[in-house]
Formats: sequence, structure tokens, C-alpha cells
Amino acid sequence: MTNQNEQELQPPQNVEIPAQLPLLPVRDIVVFPYMVLPLFVGREMSVKATEAALAGNRMIFLVTQKTLDVENPEPNDIHEIGTVGIVMRMLKLPDERIKILVQGVAKAKITKYIQTDPYYSVRIDKLPDTKPAGTSLEAEAVMRTVKEQIERIVNLGKILIPDVMVVIENLEEPGRLADMIASNLGLKIDVTQRVLELLDPVQRLRQVSDILGKEIEVLSMQQKIQAQAKGEMDKTQREYFLREQLKAIQKELGELDERAEEVTEFRNRIKDAQMPEKVLKEAEKQLKRLEKMHPDTAESATVRTYLEWMVELPWSKRSKDNLNLKAAAKVLNEDHYDLEKVKERILEYLAVCKLKEKMKGPILCFVGPPGVGKTSLGKSIARALGREFVRISLGGVRDEAEIRGHRRTYVGALPGRLIQGMKQAGTANPVFMLDEVDKVGMDFRGDPSAALLEVLDPEQNNSFTDHYLGVPFDLTEVMFITTSNLIDPILPALRDRMEIIEIPGYTEEEKLGIAQKYLIPRQLDEHGITNKHVRIAEPAIRKIIAHYTREAGVRNLEREIANVMRKVAKKVAEGQGQGFPIDVANLQKYLGVPKYVPETELEKDEVGVATGLAWTEAGGDVLHIEATVMKGKGQLTLTGHLGDVMKESAQAALSYVRSREKTLRLNPDMFNKQDLHIHVPAGAIPKDGPSAGITMATAIASALSGIPARRDLAMTGEITLRGRVLPIGGLKEKILAAKRAKLARVILPKRNKKDLEEIPKHLLKGIHLSFADTMDDVMKIAIRRTAATRSSSKKAPPPATAASTSAHTGKHKRDSRTREIQAALSPAPTAHLR
Repeated sequence: MTNQNEQELQPPQNVEIPAQLPLLPVRDIVVFPYMVLPLFVGREMSVKATEAALAGNRMIFLVTQKTLDVENPEPNDIHEIGTVGIVMRMLKLPDERIKILVQGVAKAKITKYIQTDPYYSVRIDKLPDTKPAGTSLEAEAVMRTVKEQIERIVNLGKILIPDVMVVIENLEEPGRLADMIASNLGLKIDVTQRVLELLDPVQRLRQVSDILGKEIEVLSMQQKIQAQAKGEMDKTQREYFLREQLKAIQKELGELDERAEEVTEFRNRIKDAQMPEKVLKEAEKQLKRLEKMHPDTAESATVRTYLEWMVELPWSKRSKDNLNLKAAAKVLNEDHYDLEKVKERILEYLAVCKLKEKMKGPILCFVGPPGVGKTSLGKSIARALGREFVRISLGGVRDEAEIRGHRRTYVGALPGRLIQGMKQAGTANPVFMLDEVDKVGMDFRGDPSAALLEVLDPEQNNSFTDHYLGVPFDLTEVMFITTSNLIDPILPALRDRMEIIEIPGYTEEEKLGIAQKYLIPRQLDEHGITNKHVRIAEPAIRKIIAHYTREAGVRNLEREIANVMRKVAKKVAEGQGQGFPIDVANLQKYLGVPKYVPETELEKDEVGVATGLAWTEAGGDVLHIEATVMKGKGQLTLTGHLGDVMKESAQAALSYVRSREKTLRLNPDMFNKQDLHIHVPAGAIPKDGPSAGITMATAIASALSGIPARRDLAMTGEITLRGRVLPIGGLKEKILAAKRAKLARVILPKRNKKDLEEIPKHLLKGIHLSFADTMDDVMKIAIRRTAATRSSSKKAPPPATAASTSAHTGKHKRDSRTREIQAALSPAPTAHLR
């Protein structure tokens, strides 16, 4: 039974060969009469020739190409003599090729090419076998000779199918015997083609006999070479036996060979390494295996590499800690500005080490945006402690074997990166930094984060087992420091094992101090210039910070300072002068047009616009959230590339405002007859999070009531349906953003009041902080009377003309509604921190 792509065809009996047939060029085989073989047809012209044959009498002319690598052969590239074949079976393959089973019928010769496109069609003359020129006795003798040669070839190792041998033994026609042998002997194409072109059967058989004679000579030589190779192998084994005897004799005489010296060296190094007992047993076991192995075997190389790793690891070598707290504090202060919390933690660790001789190393995790100095801080800690520093980056690591190593059964196996780092450090108590721990991946090869659970657990890492070593390695004295930009992507179980130390972004004052103390001196040194060549004024540095960088760290700030230094270095090298002062006036000549324009407060109080605070990876930012009302059917539209959480906050804010329609003096029908549109500018930047809830509620209340919100006020906090204000994160960054925007007042959730203790007092200078427990507290502060309303209580308004009466009346009504709303809202608790 065949499938739908396969056609099984029966060869017709007593076929008459037509004078014209489609031509199928073949590249790697010569087809003989009576030969049945499969062919794969893939070239377009060959496929069309096959289809033409199948559409007719299924006969096709099979001719071998002269050159195999020609993809589209011309008539000159094709032999003249070939074999007429019948397509017996056809199968269409998925790759659009065709597999056919053909049977050779008779030889023929091309007399003329009738068609060349889309496939070759040729006129042919059939070439019948001629009668033997010699006697039948001569033909019999040649046939016997050929059959004997075939038997000898098989005995010499040539592989022929048993069925073919049976057919050869039973053939009595010289021509068919020659064709059968030539087609199954695996000869070169040009040799086989010459056999096909001979028409006299006896002559063709003599040609085959000559070929078989050469093949016998080749096989005999091959057999001789194999016998010599076997003799060489026997010789190698004999030499190995003698070498072992020599080794025994040398041992008796007190002499040692190179291999014995290697083993002795390993034994001495194992002794010097002072390995733990369990590790020592494994090392000695592997050393005994190495002694028994031949030095040239692959396994001996594997054992040798393993022993080298074992003796080079710092099992007992430790660096002496610098327990002078004042000296350590001086080193930390030299390398880093501020970061008091981190410095205090390191000094605490040193103090405990001074009181207790042996202590487990802490496992710290520095979390902060890029460029705040997490990696360089690790180097400073190592310098302050007097320890070696090792750093590996885990960003993009997806294979668990990167942490635990590969088992020695794999070719090219190596220990994991932790053991490699310990070897690099050369001591058992280095400062080991695992960089970018929040960017560890996971795939079918395992989860590297799960492998780190054992490494970063003080209760488990005293016996960390690398797959390559197969023995425990003590990591308790290692001081592990991990770094991360975000805390959320870290596996919760891994996060639980680490002491999280947040390193937030720097303020403008801190960046100024870092630039003056560290960045500018370093860039002067790197560019080969001094303070005599360039001096950057403090206002210019502040302008670089505010208008040319937008980041939490100082990486781009250093890059911009380097730009200034390069341009000054070029002028000095060209001999244009020596002193180049940089100030605000000429800064643009060096750095070009400012890249950023800092957000500032609005020019006036506006209806439907409230100022919020947002946290970003580059620090805090100010958002002016806008709301507007238009005629419609009560639909809410949200724009500005908002995330799902932020959209839900907007829905909650709208629901709260609707629930307070009486307090806000809102017409209940307006929610069904007007649409509300909330937009957060900078629409190309994705935004998400719940902390904009109270800002959206304020903007909605202002838009619906027609009362402006205060322009000098920023706010942040999550809102609930009942109007409660919930705490938020990123407090320091948001206060910094408000300070950069020169906003005078900030509303914060009341439950965030405790977090102010961790914020330096100098950051809070010049900002009036108010704490809100409910949205009523927020509305009381955010929506206020206008200047016109306040002044109206002090003096009577001037007489109004008829044209201005309606406008004045509208303003008076709005101010009146403002007073009514403020009377309905309770006063807010306020903290003034200066």
C-alpha cells in the first residue's frame, strides 16, 4: 500500500524504444541496462523531464555528466552514450524533490538535441550489443577469469552484496557480466563510463578484467599496510611491557623517570596544600590512579588536570585582615563620597572580627541604579580589609554548571566560576563580588539562581560541592557581595539569604562633591593634563549635572567631563594656549546644546493639572498629570503609555471622586453626560505603579469642580476606594525630584513619616512636607482659593462694566464653590521639616 505522494508503476512488457525521449542528466552514477536503482531528482529541469516521462510512456534517457559540480549542464557537459530507462515508481518528497525507481532497458546514443527548455529532449539511436568478435571458447575463458578475480577481491576485504555475488556466478553472457561487475564495484565515474561505451561484450569484459587486476593490486597493498600497522601496535605493547620492567629496575636502583617525578611532585604539593581530611583522601586516591595509568592515555590527562586544580585551590591559605578601624575608614572615605550606611556596615564587621577571631563572612547585596558605584565599592571594601578581590558577572548566565561546574565525565569539563574565582584569589577569605545577580537567566540547563542558594547561605556554604571537584569546599570565610539594579527579579529565597543595602541615587550636591573630589582629578590624569590647563567652575559642573545628564549615578557625568577634557587636551596639543577656564558661559562650546531641560513648576495654577512624583531607575522625576472634561457618555480615557496598575489607580481615583460628589459640590448628572480624559505626558516612556493615585484624584477633582490645583505642590501616594492614602517606596528619589524642580511643598502618605529618618537632613532643607492620611487631607491642601478670592475679602471690587459682569460673576461663583469645598474638608496634619 502506498501513500498519496507515491505512485507504484509496473514496467511494460516488450517495450519499443521511441526515437525521441526526455533527457535526465545524472551526476554521481552510470546507469547500465537491466540495472534497477533509485534516483533523487531535485533540479528544476530534471523534475520537468521526469514529469514529461511520466506523462508519456514513462521512458527517460539517463546520461552521466562529464563534470559533477555543474548545476545546470549544457549539451557539451553531458556524455553522448547513456541508457534508456523506465520509471517504475515515483515518490514526491516534502522538500519538493522527487524520488524515482528506474530500470535500465538498453544503451543508446544522442544524435541530436531537439529541445533545451524547460528540459532537454533528445533524438537517440539504440546501440545493441554486437556479437563477440572472438570464439565462444575465448569468451568462456575471460568469464572464468573475471569470476575468479571477483572471488579474490572479496577475500581481500572488498565488500559486495551476497545477492550480487550469486547473480554474477549464474550469469553466462559476457556483456551482462561486465555490466553487473562495473556497476557494483564502486569505480570512478569516468572509468565506468568507458566500460559502458564499449559495444563488443568480450572486449568490455576484458576491460573489466583489467580493472579488477588493478583493484587486486591495491587491495593486496592495503592488506600489507594493515599487517604492518598491526605489527607496530604489537611493538608498542612490547615497548610498554619493557618500559614497565625498566621502571621496576630503576626503582630497585634508586633511579626515577619523569613520570615518577611528576607523581612525587603532586604528592608533595598535596601535602603542602593542607587539605581537609575528606579532600586529602580523594586527592590521594586520584594520585594512585595516575600512577597506574599509561602517561599517553586520555584519562591520565583528565586525572592530571583534576589534581592540578586540587593542589592550586586555597584550602588553608588566608590573607590577614586589616583590623585597624581608623585606617579602614580612611580608605573607604578616600574612594567613595557619602554612602555612610555601607561604610558603617563594613566597619561593624571589622569591629566584630577584632573581638572574635573566627567569624562567618557577611553576605551583602548592594541594590541601586546604574552608575552609583556598587562595583567600585566592592573593590574599596577589599582594599580596606586587606583582602584579595574577585569579581564575576552573572548577567545572562543561564547554565547551572556555570556555578556548580561540569562533571568530569564530560570532555573539557571545568569547575564552576566560583571555584575558578577562588583559585584566582589564591586565598580562602577574599572579597567575592557576584555582579548583576538580578539578571541571572534560566533555561533547560537549570536555574543558576537556585544553585546560588547554597553558595549564599552561611549555614550551607561550609561544604559547597562543585560537580567537577566532587569534594566540599569551605566558603564560610568569604565575604560575598552581590549587586543588583532591581530587587524584584531576584529569587525570593535568594533574597532572603542576603543583607539588602540600598544605594539610592545621588543628589545634585553629592554629584558636585563626587565630581570635584574624584571625577575631575581622575580625568585630568587620564588625559595627561593638569589644573594649569583647565579649571571647571562650580556653576559649570552644576549645569553639566542638570542639563547634560539625567541619571541616578555619575557614569554619564564622568563621560561629559571626559568630553571637556578631550577638547582641552586637543587645544593644548595644538599649542593654542595653556589655561582654559570652563564656566557656564562657554560650557556649550565644549558640550554642545543641553540635552535635558529639567522639569519646573507650572507658571500658574491650572484647572485639571496636578503635579506627581515618580520613581525611575535614573532617580526620581516629576509628572504633570492632566485631566479634562468634555461632552460624552461618562467614559474614562487614559493615555500616556500607562501600565495596568496605573490604570487601576485612575479607576479607583475616579470612583473616590464620584463618591465625594456632595462634598465637592459636583452635579451627579455630569458623570453620565461628560467624558473624562486623563493624560500623563512623556507618552513614549512606559509608566506604572500605584503611587500616582492621589495625584490622579486631585487632577480629576480639579477638572470636575473647575477649581485650580496648586502649581507649587507635588504629591505621591496610593489611593483606596474609601479615600485612604497608602505608603509608597522610593521616598528619597521622589523628594530629590521635587527639590530639582524647585517645588516648595510635597504631600506624602502619613505612614511614610518614619522613613524620613533614613534621609539626610540636608536634603529636606527648603521643602515643606505635609502628611496625609486620607484624600480629604490632600484636597484641603491641593485645591485652594485663588489670589482674587483672597483679595476680595480685603477690599471691595471696582465697579464692573456691563461687558465684564458675566466673567466676574463666573469667577465669584467658582471662588464661592472653593470656600464651600474647603469648609467641607477637614484640615490636614502637617510636618515642617527644614
